[in-house]
Amino acid sequence: MQTKLRTNEIEPNENISFPIGTLYLVKRLYENLNLSSIFGKHKTRGIDINNLLQALVSYKMTDNFSIKRSHKWINRPEVLDEFNLPSFSERTLYRVLETLGANREVIILDIQDVLFERYAFEHTNINMDWTSLVLHGTKAPLGKYGYSRDHRPDKKQITIGVTELADPINVPIGMTIEPGNLNDQIHFKKTYQQSSGRLREGSLVIFDKGANSVANTQMIRGDNMQYITGKKLNKSDDKIIAKFETYNPQVVDEGSGIRGIMIEKPNSTNYLYFLRKAAERAAGNQGQKSCATDTRSKGHSGKY
Repeated sequence: MQTKLRTNEIEPNENISFPIGTLYLVKRLYENLNLSSIFGKHKTRGIDINNLLQALVSYKMTDNFSIKRSHKWINRPEVLDEFNLPSFSERTLYRVLETLGANREVIILDIQDVLFERYAFEHTNINMDWTSLVLHGTKAPLGKYGYSRDHRPDKKQITIGVTELADPINVPIGMTIEPGNLNDQIHFKKTYQQSSGRLREGSLVIFDKGANSVANTQMIRGDNMQYITGKKLNKSDDKIIAKFETYNPQVVDEGSGIRGIMIEKPNSTNYLYFLRKAAERAAGNQGQKSCATDTRSKGHSGKY
C-alpha cells in the first residue's frame, strides 16, 4: 500500500545497482564446475584471475558492452568488494585476457574434461559451424583479410569455429580461433579434432556445405562417425534433378509442400528436396523456374 507520493521527476544520484542473482549464479557454477583449478594455474601472481574472471563473466551477463567498458564496471567499489578484488588498471585486464588467449587450447580441453566427467550426456551428436569476427584494430597477429560475413572486406578479421552437443543438450564444448583468411574446409579439421575424441562411436556430425570436402567426410568416417551436411551439387546431380518426378518423390511435409528423394551411394546417401514455397518465390522473382533449380539449393548428403 502506497503511503507517500512518488517523485514526478527522477534525479540521478551516486547509487548504483546490479543484479545480485546473476553474480551468485556465476559464482555457484564456477564452484560446481571447479573452474578455479582450470584457470588458476595460468596465473599465480598478482590479481586473482578467478575472481577477475567471475566479475568479467558477470559483467557480460548483465551490461554486456565492450571489454574496455568492463574495466570501469568492475572497478566500482561495490563490485570490487563483491568479488574481493583490489582496484586494477586496464592494462592488467588485457594481460589476463592475453594469457587466456595464449592458453585457450589447454583451457578448452580442461573444460571438456570437467563437463564429460560431471554429466552423463544422453548422446554426443554435434553441430559445428564457423563464422568470422571483424577487428577494428590492426595489431592482432591472427587478423587477416578474408571472406567477410559482416560485409566489411575493408577490415581484418578472425575466423571462429564452434562445436556444441546437438539438441536437446545444446551445450557448447569446443571453440577454435584461426586467421581471418582461413576457409571453412581447412578450419574444419582443427574444430572437429578438438572435440572428436569425446564423441561416442556412431555419433552424428552436422555441419554446413561450406566445410564439406572429401577429406573432411573421410576423416569423420575414419573415426566411425556419421555425418550430415549440405551438398555441393555436380553434373550428375543436375541429371537426377532434371528427372526429379520420375523418382517418385515422397511427401516430407504436405503443408509446406516439401517432397524428397533419396539416392543411395556406396559410401553415402544423398537427399534432394523440392520446396513448393521456394519454387513459388523464385517464380515470382524470376518468372517460371523449374523444380530442379529449387531442389538444388536443398541438396544434402551423408552416411545416415
